[in-house]
Amino acid sequence: MDLFSRAYLDRSGQPLAVRMRPTSLDEFVGQEHILGPGKLLRRAIENDQVGSLILYGPPGTGKTTLAFVISNVTKSYFVQVSATNTGVAALKEIIEQARDRLKFHRQKTTLFIDEIQRLNKGQQDVLLPAMENGDVSLIAATTENPYFEVNAALLSRSRIFQLKPLTKDDLIKIVRRASSSENGLADYPHQITPEALDHLVETANGDARAALNGLEFAVMAAAPGEDGVRRIDLAVMEDAVQTSRVNYDKSGDSHYDVASAFIKSMRGSDPDAALYWFARMIYAQEDPRFIVRRLIVHASEDVGMADPNAMLIAHAAANALEWVGMPEARIPIAQAIIYIATAPKSNSVVQAIDQAINVVETTANQPVPAHLRDSHYPGAEALGHGTEYKYPHAYPYHYVKQQYLPDNVADKKFYHPTNQGQEKKIKERMDFYTRLN
Repeated sequence: MDLFSRAYLDRSGQPLAVRMRPTSLDEFVGQEHILGPGKLLRRAIENDQVGSLILYGPPGTGKTTLAFVISNVTKSYFVQVSATNTGVAALKEIIEQARDRLKFHRQKTTLFIDEIQRLNKGQQDVLLPAMENGDVSLIAATTENPYFEVNAALLSRSRIFQLKPLTKDDLIKIVRRASSSENGLADYPHQITPEALDHLVETANGDARAALNGLEFAVMAAAPGEDGVRRIDLAVMEDAVQTSRVNYDKSGDSHYDVASAFIKSMRGSDPDAALYWFARMIYAQEDPRFIVRRLIVHASEDVGMADPNAMLIAHAAANALEWVGMPEARIPIAQAIIYIATAPKSNSVVQAIDQAINVVETTANQPVPAHLRDSHYPGAEALGHGTEYKYPHAYPYHYVKQQYLPDNVADKKFYHPTNQGQEKKIKERMDFYTRLN
């Protein structure tokens, strides 16, 4: 037994979530998509052919637990470190010891690094030669998308497995096992009502650690009845877990996922979903300026000329945030979200500017046509600048046809109004202009 396993098994005085960690694949709950019968990772663990891998998923889904299960099966020497308090010197020492272990004892070393995203690029690079030479195998755990947080060289040497939030049934199984286990709460006779159990697993949000912590607090805080049984009803459980925990890291992957869902809900004209994601963000204390910046972009990107007032409403929400502040500003921001989500949609503005930029990038920049050049300085008229310019207000309907683009792109059309909302009137007016003159 190595130091990792010995420390893991010594659970006296540890929180319930630690005491109840499984020691084998048969005890492991959830993640059937990677650990079910016949799955690649399960076969690799059972055959002691794991190699280097990265476990990616939210907190409480079993990343550290799975690493320990692997340590029980493999013949490798296990070393566990946390990226939060590990530097280059410590990693080099571990690698040197791993080389000696392989050289003198013919024993491989598996290095488990928790929160690997917290290692900087230089620290991650230290691992590469040792992995390449087979001195160590790496098992890394991260709550963030490894494709964003782990360098490409490490990724290419590892297999990535994504762990998903545990299902409600998974959490119920884990809670019931903890309630009856000698390592759990069997020494504290208790009963949990169905409503209390449902509330516990619902607020845990797929996190086994959160569910077990809530269970332990509820049981230990409840007073035994005359028969010695601690009864946990909904009121007790609500008091124990307080509020739902949200998986949200403002600097991480979930930040962008929630923001993406927020924007896509507004684009899809679903105000209820947009408000839900907005609530998720403010509940997790997202910077409200980030939210209103996304509103302003969305107002032009996805509503655009179909309802130009959407831009004004978005700016009004941003202004309200600066003048009123949170939490009161949640109301005008919500109003803007509802307005934008229910507004007619058009992305013609995006297409127009992107096409214009593409033309600028791929064609020669010819001079400004002479009739459009500035004619307000001495000598400009002698150069022919502005002399043939037609002043639109001098013509019927305040419009006159003339060339506004350089000769080489004179036939280009960038803005194509749709039939959505107010843009339909714009389209009718533009069509009317083309028939004049």
